[in-house]
Amino acid sequence: MDEYIKVTINDQEITAKKGQTILEIAQHNGIYIPTLCNDERLKTYAACGLCIVEVEGNNKLLRACATEAADGMVIHTESDRIVKQRKINMELVMSDHEGDCRGPCHLNCPAGEDPQRYLKAIQMKDYKWATEIIREHIPLPSSIGRICPHPCEDNCRRGLVDQPLSICALKAYASDRDYESDDPFKLKVKGNSDKTVCVIGAGPAGLACAYYLREKGHQVKILEAQPKAGGFLRYGIPEYRLPKAILQKEVDVLTDAGVTIDYGVKVGKDVTLEELKAQYDAVVVAVGAWADMPLRCPGIDLQGVYGGTAFLAANANGNAPEIGKNVAIVGGGNTAMDCCRSAVRLGAENVYVIYRRTRDEMPAEDDEIEEAIEEGVDFKFLTNPDEILGKDGKVTGVKLQVMELGEPDASGRRKPVPVEGKFEELELDSVIAALGHGLVRGEWDMLQASQKGNIDCGENSFRTSMEGVFACGECTNKGATIAVRAIGQAGKCAAMVDKYLNESDDFYKTPFYSERKIDETDLADEPKKQRVEKHLRPAEERRCDFGEINLGLSEEEAVEEAKRCLECGCHAYFDCKLIKAANRYKIDIERMQGEKHDSFIEHDLKYIERNQGKCILCGICVRTCDEIVGKGVLGLVRRGFKTVIKPEFRDKDTVEFCKNCMKCVDACPTGALRRRLPAEIAKDED
Repeated sequence: MDEYIKVTINDQEITAKKGQTILEIAQHNGIYIPTLCNDERLKTYAACGLCIVEVEGNNKLLRACATEAADGMVIHTESDRIVKQRKINMELVMSDHEGDCRGPCHLNCPAGEDPQRYLKAIQMKDYKWATEIIREHIPLPSSIGRICPHPCEDNCRRGLVDQPLSICALKAYASDRDYESDDPFKLKVKGNSDKTVCVIGAGPAGLACAYYLREKGHQVKILEAQPKAGGFLRYGIPEYRLPKAILQKEVDVLTDAGVTIDYGVKVGKDVTLEELKAQYDAVVVAVGAWADMPLRCPGIDLQGVYGGTAFLAANANGNAPEIGKNVAIVGGGNTAMDCCRSAVRLGAENVYVIYRRTRDEMPAEDDEIEEAIEEGVDFKFLTNPDEILGKDGKVTGVKLQVMELGEPDASGRRKPVPVEGKFEELELDSVIAALGHGLVRGEWDMLQASQKGNIDCGENSFRTSMEGVFACGECTNKGATIAVRAIGQAGKCAAMVDKYLNESDDFYKTPFYSERKIDETDLADEPKKQRVEKHLRPAEERRCDFGEINLGLSEEEAVEEAKRCLECGCHAYFDCKLIKAANRYKIDIERMQGEKHDSFIEHDLKYIERNQGKCILCGICVRTCDEIVGKGVLGLVRRGFKTVIKPEFRDKDTVEFCKNCMKCVDACPTGALRRRLPAEIAKDED
């Protein structure tokens, strides 16, 4: 008959079987104690040192996996002393661990999307699955896939082999195919809470925040001043880049899931923030940045001078101003490109872009610049408006100061310096200033402002100076940004609002990731495959209307492009015990940097890949093969620091046995072992 004892763990009294270890009792009662080397099917190894605990009356830290519990024990699992030692142990382990938790594409996406996973789904032609993966972080996939400046692609390791993947085009392709299917994506609401949230603004940040709050089950209403949803995606991105019918499909996903949107409502005029705060359990301000930065030269008050965002919004509403035949756009960003290319489509015969630096310094995307040039836009580099010229109160031209590049400024770009006495003039009918945009500040004076005059909110809490009021997107701290970054902020903000509604004070924590440093030599054996480029309508055709210019990809192209993915991220990331502990204890591996084991990948067992860089010598694979399987195929080779794990037997029968076993792969806590796909094995045999 079993005997029982009573122990107390973290003030919780527990009845347990006599003979159990502290770790076993904790695990059976849902109390987390980290461990990397323990498996209840194996003999105790006590190697990693992470499962240390304190027992009252004992001055030593004890290893929970190797300590049998005694009746009356009082145990603590998360004291300051324990956490400090666990951090040191984790830092030592991670200092010799070399692997990619996530691919560079994920790490450099401001919204934290996972291209590696959805590219795999595209390879399988499973567009619903791909769309579900994308929407975990980007709830407007067809829109963002068309307009994002893709920092993910800029950091794609495929660029070390040939060219980066067309990640954005693939995102849009998968989402478009899903919308066209008989059973398109529907937002799954996880229960229904009784909490209400008001989101102010239906731009990318507001829509994304509402999407994730509704997904969590909260009742969400969006207030939008404009007649339709989309914010800058609708009123700032021209139709030729983002068809509004596509955007509306994205909005419909929210409303079909129960998000309500009230249009034509302006906070401060139709309702006050205080009234909303009293009516809802939480309020999120996501109003964007719609105030154009003005030109700073004489003549800006002349008729025919417009702000870039105001010009684009008027055009989107069907109320484009009369810009005439000769138009100049001042600025070098993507908004300037949208303005100049829209001016071409509105019938302007001579369209100039005035930019005070050279093309190399332009922040606009290279594709946008090149496409504008193809459409006939004339770029006036190294010039800056000195005066807007006019007659009878109307624009007639611009006097340009010729510039040259001097020393780098705070941004790292060479500072433009006037060339004394050198000017040129252009005859113009209108001037559009696309110099950036910011918050319309006067409407939000009740909230504390940041140094830049935007709404000040916590970087990790998204809370404003008013209790229960949060903020995200372009209206906050750093101001105007790209849509995907605003969406990334909105996702984090939604998580913090959800915690607030559930009376939790947790803040967003930036995850720790292990990242491998590689260069071209590490990928020298990778076969080169040409990138699939987007297909555009001819310039002479597309410049005449606002129809979408991007013709998209064929299914064959999409599948082949997805296959170019190098799958940099770890296959075991979501089950990795190592990264779970690393994130829990906020480790700093820089303190423990030193010599590392050799990092290599081998396929001696044919069906199993062993990544020595990810191995932490926990010994679980060796012990599993020996104690559970009874084969002893794996073993520790060499001694001391040089110790590694290698297969001891590699004959044909052993390889076939391992093919059907895989217990070592299932037991590995770090992803150092992986099942190889048939296609990979076939590639070796070729």
